Amino acid sequence: MHARSGKDSPALVVARILLGCLAAGAALAVAELVRAVLHLRVHPVAAVGEEVVERTPGALAELAIDLVGTWDKPLLLGGIVAVVALVGALAAVLAARSAVWPAVLVGALGVLGTLAALARPGAASADALPVVAGTLAWLLALALLLSPLHTARPSEEPGDAAAEGPGSGGSTRRTVLVRAGAVAAAGLVAAAVGRSVSRAREVVEATRRLVRLPATRGTPPPGADLLRDLREVGAQPWRTPADDFYRIDTALVVPTIDPEQWQLRIHGLVEREIVLGYDDLATMELTQAWITLCCVSNPVGGDLVGNAWWSGVRVADLLARAGVRPDADAVLQTSQDGWTCATPLTALTDDRNALVALAMNGEPLPLEHGFPARMVVPGLFGYVSATKWLVDLEVTRFAEVEAYWTERGWAEEGPVRTMSRIDVPRSGTDLPAGPVTIAGVAWAQHTGIDRVEVRLDGGPWVAARLGAVPTGPGRDDTWVQWRAEVDAPAGDHLVTVRATDRSGSTQTSVRRDVVPDGATGWHEVDFSTS
Repeated sequence: MHARSGKDSPALVVARILLGCLAAGAALAVAELVRAVLHLRVHPVAAVGEEVVERTPGALAELAIDLVGTWDKPLLLGGIVAVVALVGALAAVLAARSAVWPAVLVGALGVLGTLAALARPGAASADALPVVAGTLAWLLALALLLSPLHTARPSEEPGDAAAEGPGSGGSTRRTVLVRAGAVAAAGLVAAAVGRSVSRAREVVEATRRLVRLPATRGTPPPGADLLRDLREVGAQPWRTPADDFYRIDTALVVPTIDPEQWQLRIHGLVEREIVLGYDDLATMELTQAWITLCCVSNPVGGDLVGNAWWSGVRVADLLARAGVRPDADAVLQTSQDGWTCATPLTALTDDRNALVALAMNGEPLPLEHGFPARMVVPGLFGYVSATKWLVDLEVTRFAEVEAYWTERGWAEEGPVRTMSRIDVPRSGTDLPAGPVTIAGVAWAQHTGIDRVEVRLDGGPWVAARLGAVPTGPGRDDTWVQWRAEVDAPAGDHLVTVRATDRSGSTQTSVRRDVVPDGATGWHEVDFSTS
């Protein structure tokens, strides 16, 4: 490239910005093609995103979840793509003055992408190749797209339609358009080929659909779905469908794991290390139970909680097979994508149904919820128990391990708190004066709910009617639906709910944030009657 003399017109600056963005887009497409051909797990954009997630302080991560909920991953990935486009535009504009700045900007971004790719768990040198290929393609595309602008005379800008003949502005414009079309076409072809080559998810999904497990769908206890008649006004079903079950994890790209290649390693402070394949677990006796899971990020009244029928192998049986040493007090769980959590050993070996789960609501786990296998531990928040895409269980001691969220300020142990939520009426609802139905859910996993009470406008507490829960082992591991009637005269009202668990502990009114071990406080909803 040669430095261009003179000052660019606004039209030429816009042209440079668009060409720079086009070159950046082509680079991303080439990176995806190389990633797909090499069968690597993540695109460089996702690798950078995972590194951002890895290094984000806990308080900032919690703020992001509060602000955007499950949109955090799309927004993060979209933001990274926007930064790439911005760098492309800036490089193209600066190329008018120096050939050095584009190389510096694009090269710096390439270095960051390479470092992020190589920092991923299990990364090898090949993981850097998509970034290298994309960076080279970016620089080549920039040179190809911008060179007609650098060699043209000042009067021969692409937007100058007055000039005619060879070497005129019209010729420059045609050259730029032809080259832009060629780069765009090459990028689209690279993206299409990469997409056709990268069919890992489709293949694993097809494999998942062929899996046959001795798992049932589970039948909710009679009377459990107490709010069936209130679905249209906000009540949730007692069983949460897999598609509606909350998903909070750090995986920007859902791992696609062939169950035939999957293994679970159990090692550490054990008498014998064992390695199990998917077929090994699938042929063991499956334990099936209704279990409610709750995220530590769930605010008072939040929806990061769900109830499902889980089928899997009891963790206690697997640990017994390995032979746990008496000095152990924790198990470090590791996901295929490198995420970790440390779980109290007692919660995995007592009488609760802590499972290496293979199925959810009678079907093999959805990919987003951990296929081929994940952990489900009643009574603990997911950040210390619910590893998806599980590949490793290391029996150890809390004093010797660090896990993802505990490194970021969350508590070492995360027992689920006794909580209740109002689903009906929704806040801000206008209703007829008179009897008003108040309804919702309450949970205290592995402790159970004894009673739920509501009060209107600070008045006396009124006992709510509770729905049924499963009988026998695990009866305290699910949420319970509840409903009550209050007499609401015309005006503005505030309804409050509280729950008491089977240990006799009543939900505290003290409002606390989710950090470090879960939110506390009573849920309140305002409504009006007329």
